[in-house]
Amino acid sequence: MTESKRTPGEDAGSSRTPASTPGVSAENSDGGYNAGMAVFSYIIGGIIVWSLIGWGLDNLWGTRWIVLAGALLGAVGGFYLSHMHGLTSPRNMSGKSGADSGPSADGNTNAK
Repeated sequence: MTESKRTPGEDAGSSRTPASTPGVSAENSDGGYNAGMAVFSYIIGGIIVWSLIGWGLDNLWGTRWIVLAGALLGAVGGFYLSHMHGLTSPRNMSGKSGADSGPSADGNTNAK
């Protein structure tokens, strides 16, 4: 049985996904791939479900445009769900934003 190398901040009970797994980066255990697939499935699922509802209403009422409105509603709804679940916003695993905010530690703003 081989021992896996652990970083100093990692506890013994946590299981990390190896970096060799396709679609999963070493920095982020769930990776952007999983978030992308979730966004894709929300949008495609919304389009399919609401298109079928629109198709049924078109057949019921004898129209031809509700299926298109249903597809657009499904796409917008899928994007809204993925945005509300936090899948469309960029993530930074260090907990900080990409740019520093607020004054520096020494109180100097470094403005020129």
